[in-house]
Amino acid sequence: METPPVSIALEKLGVPHRIFRHETPVTSFEQAASERGQRPSQVVRSILFRIAEDEFIMVLVAGPAQISWKALRKHLGRSRVSMAGADEVFAVTGYRIGTVGPFGLAHQLKVLIEAGVMREEEVSIGSGMQNMAVILKSADLRHALQDVEVVELVEKDS
Repeated sequence: METPPVSIALEKLGVPHRIFRHETPVTSFEQAASERGQRPSQVVRSILFRIAEDEFIMVLVAGPAQISWKALRKHLGRSRVSMAGADEVFAVTGYRIGTVGPFGLAHQLKVLIEAGVMREEEVSIGSGMQNMAVILKSADLRHALQDVEVVELVEKDS
């Protein structure tokens, strides 16, 4: 079976991880977590945002948590930020939505880790391929991303 591109990139970096292959197509966030033996908060979404014309940033967010647009704009010092569309995601990352991970990208990107990700010891990230994930320790994820910032960007419950 083919090795996912995110796994190949992690191997080159010497980052310990394992590949998880889903037996059936994943149709929900909860299904992905359940099949991986994880809680939803351990499934990390890699979300691409457009911060200027042809300028993007990736934010890694834990589980079902929602990014606060206000907090993101404030952190970036931008008055306008938008979520990248499917074509932009593919052009910038080389991956389709639902498979995006922060390694082996088509273009170099600044990556932010939402603080909730670091509250989990082990997480799973997109592998670059459908119905596969890469599972690794959150500390290894942070270390492998090198100059990554960990920031509080999740909407707080009122």
